[in-house]
Order: sequence, then C-alpha cells, then structure tokens
Amino acid sequence: MGNPKALISGGSIAGLSTAFWLSQAGWDVTVLERAEAFRDGGQNIDVRGTGREVLRKMGLEDQVRANTTTEKGTVFVNEKGKKVGAFPVEDSDGMTAELEILRGDLARIVLEALPDQVELRYSDWIENVNERGEQVDVTLHSGNIETWDLLIIAEGVRSKTRDKVFHHEVSRKELRLNIAYGTIPRSSQDDDWWRWYTATERRQVSLRPDNQGSIRAMLAFSSDDLNLAAIPVTQAQSELREMFADAGWEAERVLDGFANSEDVYFDYLTQIMMSTWSKGAVCVTGDAAWCVTPLGGGGSSLALIGGYVLAAFLSQASVHEPGSIKSALKNYEDWMRPIIEDSQSLPPGAPNLFYPQSKVGVSTMQTMIRIASLAPFRKLAARIGHVARSKQQLPEMIIAKEKVTV
Repeated sequence: MGNPKALISGGSIAGLSTAFWLSQAGWDVTVLERAEAFRDGGQNIDVRGTGREVLRKMGLEDQVRANTTTEKGTVFVNEKGKKVGAFPVEDSDGMTAELEILRGDLARIVLEALPDQVELRYSDWIENVNERGEQVDVTLHSGNIETWDLLIIAEGVRSKTRDKVFHHEVSRKELRLNIAYGTIPRSSQDDDWWRWYTATERRQVSLRPDNQGSIRAMLAFSSDDLNLAAIPVTQAQSELREMFADAGWEAERVLDGFANSEDVYFDYLTQIMMSTWSKGAVCVTGDAAWCVTPLGGGGSSLALIGGYVLAAFLSQASVHEPGSIKSALKNYEDWMRPIIEDSQSLPPGAPNLFYPQSKVGVSTMQTMIRIASLAPFRKLAARIGHVARSKQQLPEMIIAKEKVTV
C-alpha cells in the first residue's frame, strides 16, 4: 500500500508550511499554484507567538532572523512628521515584532526547505471538485482529472475552490476598511522605523523599511460604500488620489510612488468565518479558512501554525483505515478554533476606533498614543501584538522513518 496523497491548492505561506510538514509525515504532496511562478515581494509580515515555536521546529528561525526588514520599532507622527509616541522593539511580539520579514522572503525560505519529493505545479488551478467518500476527484484547468486522498485548500481569503466546495458554510465579515499597498523609493529622510500617521476623515498613511533599500508604503481609509479591491486598478488609483489629496504628511509622496510602482495592490479587509473547515476528503487552512485581517494580526503565524497542526494530527492517524482522515481533520479543527476565535475578536468599535473622523478625534488619539508610549505603559501597550498564542501544547508530529516508493 503506497503513501497517502495530498493536493495542496495555494503556494504561499499556508500551503508551503502544510506541504513541509505533511511530507515529513510520510505523505506524497503536490502543491498547485495558479501563478506562473513563485511570487516574490509583498509587504511586511511577522512571526509571532506559537508561530515562532513552529519556525524553530522547522529549523528556519536563523534564516528568518537573517532576512528581517531591519525595523527598529513603531513611531506615530503628526501632520508635520514630528514624533507623537514611539514603541521600540522591547517585546518579541510588540507593535513591531522581533521577527519582521517580507511576505515573499518568508515564503521563499519555506519553499527552499521543502523536501525534493514535494511536487510544485504552476500555471494550473482547480475547476471542479467531486467528493466521493474517502477520496476526492479534482478537475484541473489543464484538463487533467486526478484522484487524491486529501485536498487542502490554502488559496487565501477570496478562494474560489473553497466557495465551490463549502458554499453556505462560508460567511464574510467586511470591516469596511480599504488598504492600498506598494513599494516606493527610499529617501534620505527615511529611517529604520515604521512611521504611522493618522489623518482626519478616517485615513492613515504608513511607511515601513525593508531590507532591499526601498520603502513599503500603505494608504488606508475607512469607508461605508467604497471597495477599491472590487474596481479596476486605474479607477482605484484615481479614487485613492482623490481620497488622500489633502491628507498631509507623506501622502502625496506615496501617491506619486504608487503611480510608478509595479506591485501596488488593494485589499478590502474581510474576515472569513466557517462553520466547518472540512468536508469529506477536503479541508481548508490559512486565510481561506479563517482570515483574521491585519487588524486581528498574526495571519502569517497562524498560517505556519495551521500547517503544522493539520499535518501533526494526520501523522498520528492510520490514514488507510476508514474514517481516520476525517477524525484527524476534526482534531485539527478542535485545536485551532480557540486561537483563531481569539485572533478574530477585535476591540469594541474597531476599526472606526482607530480611524477618527474629526480633528478632535485625531488629537484624542495622539494624546492616548503619547501616554501609552511612556515607559511605565509601553509593556501594556505592547500586548496589542500578543496574538497567535495558544495555551495548548502543539500536537506531536510523528516523522515518517521512510516513505514507500512505487
């Protein structure tokens, strides 16, 4: 009897983490990715809480440390660029985490750590899924129809495959917050701090250093009726320029930078809640299952954790016995639910709480930041970054001594 076979749809952090561990557990793993090649780039992410423990188990912590973004902390500024309050890295999970890294850098580190037997397929995707008891038939865009013991959907927040399989089990909580991300040139005035500015009319501008000599910029605003991710990019760029024309500080510089940047993208923050993460021989992980959004924090850490926990319970199962995979998927969900629900629980009034409309609201926020940045209160303020932490012990991963070859 051969090794069990898994198809993972999605080649970013959640999918690659799951592939890493599932291969260690003795599965034959194929990763399917719609893009033509591995996607480098992306914005600043971090590894926090239990995610660091998983990273150590992977033997990749030193590589991540060697590729951090160099960010020294978070500083809030006013419209003139003067400091309101600063939060240096004093806590491994503070506003700036100890392990800050670009999304593409973390994904590539995991990619390059995959065992040689993990198959990577690019430029293909799933068109149809047919569940049939203990296995699943998958029809690919290339025309192939293949049978797998497990299909793992790790496609991200807007996963089409998830929606085809789970239908009404998927619910979305739109936070009415638009964020535009992009890379802009570094200037002589930039430093190694994450600089964050709040303007009136529910707008924010932030600039973050990277390890490539450029700046990762963000423009964010709260809106009840405008979703930039749902309209053409040129129209979204126009709407963004109109929205931030009088925002102040570095807004104009960012707008001009975005006009010439090749990696600008728009997100409309949406939490994903699902009544179940598995159905037959299909399961979901990462943002496809539980997107917490940047407001919840810890998304990349949860992707690492989810991949480990899913593979660990599958490693403990007698996968060729009827019902064993289903039981392992239930254990995975039971373990992950508490940490996900905690991450998705936002403070009352969020996100509008952090996006004031008036000058009085901005002034009040600045006063609160100034107080929170004082030494006696910084440790308390840093707790906002204490996410992706589980009180449960990670399940045991049973590493396969050898794989069956046919």
